[in-house]
Amino acid sequence: MNFFKNIFEKKTESIKSYADFWTWFQKNEKNFFEVVKNHNNIEKGFLNKISPKLEELKDGFYYLSGMYNTDTAELILTADGNTKNIVFIEELVSHSPNLEGWKFTALKPATDIKNTSIKMAGYQFSSENISFYSNEFADFPDEIDITIVHNDLNEKNKSEVGNGTYIFLDNYLGELDFLNNIDNLTIIGKQEVEKELIPIEKLKDFLTWRQKEFIEKYEGVRYDTENDEYTILEAELQSGNALIAVVNAELLNWDRKASHPWISKLKLKYDGSKNNGMPNNDDYKKLGDIEEEIMQELKDSEGYLNIGRETAEGEREIYFACKDFRKPSKVLYQIQQNYSNIFEIEYDIFKDKYWQCFDRFKQN
Repeated sequence: MNFFKNIFEKKTESIKSYADFWTWFQKNEKNFFEVVKNHNNIEKGFLNKISPKLEELKDGFYYLSGMYNTDTAELILTADGNTKNIVFIEELVSHSPNLEGWKFTALKPATDIKNTSIKMAGYQFSSENISFYSNEFADFPDEIDITIVHNDLNEKNKSEVGNGTYIFLDNYLGELDFLNNIDNLTIIGKQEVEKELIPIEKLKDFLTWRQKEFIEKYEGVRYDTENDEYTILEAELQSGNALIAVVNAELLNWDRKASHPWISKLKLKYDGSKNNGMPNNDDYKKLGDIEEEIMQELKDSEGYLNIGRETAEGEREIYFACKDFRKPSKVLYQIQQNYSNIFEIEYDIFKDKYWQCFDRFKQN
């Protein structure tokens, strides 16, 4: 019985690499093409089939599909706004085969404003009812802070209209430019407007100009941490346990912070229940070794600055300020994979041009 079962049982292909995924895709691409071309339940016949295969590679892959033109189907892979997954999307698409009838795209591309119009939850999102203005702050001159105005937004529909406006911008600007070129975004209704409105079709040119200025100002900026002294900060928490932070106080006073706008944070959870929230000797050494391993990969000479670490209540957080987000995404993901059997590990990468998330470490 088992003999016949082994003969007729369909073997499931394991996806362990980009090459594995595309090999599997090529075996099924003709069926997938027909499903997309004929609009024959794309979700069931295509997207639901690639979903588990992508999940075998890594979580955080999202996708869109449709006909690029009459003869070409397009598969767009997107990180859905999650910075730490972008590099993996780009790598997967860079390994894609050259298949006749298919176009593979990393991240949602920008669209012409004339072709950008969305209907969601009974509301329209287009250049006819969306505009913007820019906000300037003397203390943060390089911050690109944008207020988007949707004419129909009010307190009752704030969630629906706000979400639709965000999706509109993601499609209009393109996923990567949206992420790179806007530091802070606020969406308001027309009744809250405080400045002269600018047509939304001028937003791309405005952001391109601001980003060019920023790059020219900080291009080639480097910081050497070799001779910096780290400061130990201690505090007592409400629980009575101690919080200990070791930070590069000299670096926190640097006047070129905006040149390293991406903050990476790695959180490792250990058992501190028997040591007032602190790691035992064995965990302390392992945590130190992991931090040293990260520093060997993320070097200050290459644009990755170790801000320091914070330890308390069974958690250690390690911080870096970075010139870009791609390499830290890969390094921290690999650390998570390598040591998840020892510690529970989480990581995040976000933009904070003036390192305001570290203000709590500054001493008066």
